[in-house]
Amino acid sequence: MTPTGKIIYGLASSLKTVRSLSLYGCQQKCFCSSQSTNLKEVLDELVPREQKRVAEFKKQYSDTVIGNVTVDMIYGGMRGIKGMVYETSVLDAQEGIRFRGKTIEDCQKELPKAKGGEQPLPEGLFWLLVTSKVPTQQQVEWLTREWNNRAHIPQHVVTMLNNFPNQLHPMSQFSAAITVLNLESKFAKAYSDNVHKSKYWEYIYEDSMDLIAKLPTVAAIIYRNLYRDGTAVGAIDSKKDWSWNFSSMLGYDNKQFTELLRLYLTIHSDHEGGNVSAHASHLVGSALSDPYLSFAAAMNGLAGPLHGLANQEVLIWITKLIEKIGENPTDDQVKQYILDTLKAGVVVPGFGHAVLRKTDPRYTCQRDFALKHLPNDSMFKIVSQLYKIVPPILLEGGKVKNPWPNVDAHSGVLLQHHGMKEMNYYTVLFGVSRALGVLAQMIWSRALGFPLERPKSMSTDGLMQLVKKQPAQQTQAKAA
Repeated sequence: MTPTGKIIYGLASSLKTVRSLSLYGCQQKCFCSSQSTNLKEVLDELVPREQKRVAEFKKQYSDTVIGNVTVDMIYGGMRGIKGMVYETSVLDAQEGIRFRGKTIEDCQKELPKAKGGEQPLPEGLFWLLVTSKVPTQQQVEWLTREWNNRAHIPQHVVTMLNNFPNQLHPMSQFSAAITVLNLESKFAKAYSDNVHKSKYWEYIYEDSMDLIAKLPTVAAIIYRNLYRDGTAVGAIDSKKDWSWNFSSMLGYDNKQFTELLRLYLTIHSDHEGGNVSAHASHLVGSALSDPYLSFAAAMNGLAGPLHGLANQEVLIWITKLIEKIGENPTDDQVKQYILDTLKAGVVVPGFGHAVLRKTDPRYTCQRDFALKHLPNDSMFKIVSQLYKIVPPILLEGGKVKNPWPNVDAHSGVLLQHHGMKEMNYYTVLFGVSRALGVLAQMIWSRALGFPLERPKSMSTDGLMQLVKKQPAQQTQAKAA
């Protein structure tokens, strides 16, 4: 163990060892190839194998160091600290997100699609996140039917939504409805009945499936109440996929919008475990709160302007740009507007990321969609200009580690083009999508017996005292 000028914690002796034993590296060996169309049956086979593999890994490497923590990391939002296990996705600074080892491009190519569609079905992504296997068309169809059968909303939840004041933000309504749905929790009931902890994951699975199935209807009721005079969402079509039903309940019958929704719900689903919404659900879930309460916590985090509201801020900024320099500005006009923005001490929204150090692949796939379906849209043209002009300006400033566009720089523009202009609602769409990732992880968190999350905190005085005890070269290393 190194001197305590840096706080050190451990799990694996080397990065090579971690990679060789990771789920990403071993999933093909360790996970079954079951062709059952019942996801629960597949999990019944997967869970014991993964429990054994993780137990053996922990036993062999439990005291091994994997990194160190600096004072700057502690004050800097814990960025860069490897402090949790999150199985469903991994974010690489250079290549972006991988869902169980699959890039977004891989998912677009390999995941099943709706008949006549080009974008992956979110059902397929959920199956991938839970099992690490690309599902068959039959497995995805089973999942669609299962969610359609579980989509009923209790009347007391509908009544509550219908009685909310129109001034209440859509995310506040969404979070409240999810919380109240926990009256339906099978896990909460099983826990009160003293179910054995080895069975926790089975009830978390049931709750997660129920919740994912109900979210589009809840979200659509909110949309209709706020923006469509409270008109009815209609019934679930048992023969249609999750995204199609969501699009229909929102009131959109445009096939291209449904395809966009399939893409949107897929790419926003997961972004490893350290972001606010994923970490919030992971933390609250570790207290054995049921998936409804845990996911509601995630949504309260997503509602923050530094997380899920970012695409809204991008649109507001672009709207102000158009008001100032017009719908068809020259590159020079756009450049000057950006410089004026930065001079005023305001960041250019939609650019940069806490982890990524390249263009966000989620941005790229949305750009590809726009190039194919709306190349002449005036707002898309401005987004394209920003893509070309902003990064060099930020690089010249020398203060930005990542000047490239992220997912939020594009998603709002696509929704606007297809007629969904209610920016306050966009984060609800994000929330419906994020359920796929965080609930898939919650199933595995309980299956692997992850304990209550309880990191050690320190006061500033305590940190100062700790640093003073270190050798001079340790505390002066950064200055040198």
